[in-house]
Amino acid sequence: MTRAIRLLAVLGILALLTVLGLRWYQARPAAPEPMPALTLAVLDGRAGFDPAAIEGPYLINVWGSWCPYCQMEHPVLMALQAEGIAIYGIAFRDTAAAANASLDRLGDPYAGVMLDVDGRSAQALGIAGTPETLVVGADGQILARWSGPLTASVLRNRIYPALERGAGQD
Repeated sequence: MTRAIRLLAVLGILALLTVLGLRWYQARPAAPEPMPALTLAVLDGRAGFDPAAIEGPYLINVWGSWCPYCQMEHPVLMALQAEGIAIYGIAFRDTAAAANASLDRLGDPYAGVMLDVDGRSAQALGIAGTPETLVVGADGQILARWSGPLTASVLRNRIYPALERGAGQD
């Protein structure tokens, strides 16, 4: 019996250390990364974008019309747009018809949106899945990234601080 209790205690401590390590990993500021070259297609009927031509800090949101988590975070993106934050979208492995239908139904928070039909641009960006949001500074460097839906806590602790850092890079 004592051996089982010790084993459970050790497993509990390991689980706690794992959770704390993951929280630290996600909370640490990322080192700036250069923006890779992207090969994106124009989404018919929407404004496109060229990362090299964007001035000031901005967000890149990688999403898919087929992604339920992307639909969950969509109201947050609409609120960010209402705050005046520049957001550019990359529809990942999507069709133009499905992406446009999703934006028509949910609203379009993007200053520009493009298609990454074959996934090469997402791969170049190091995207693990959708949704994923990148903060890009005024100098074009990727300052932060978040995998998963944006929440109030993520905005407060990761996105807004990175946008502030990115604004000071003129």
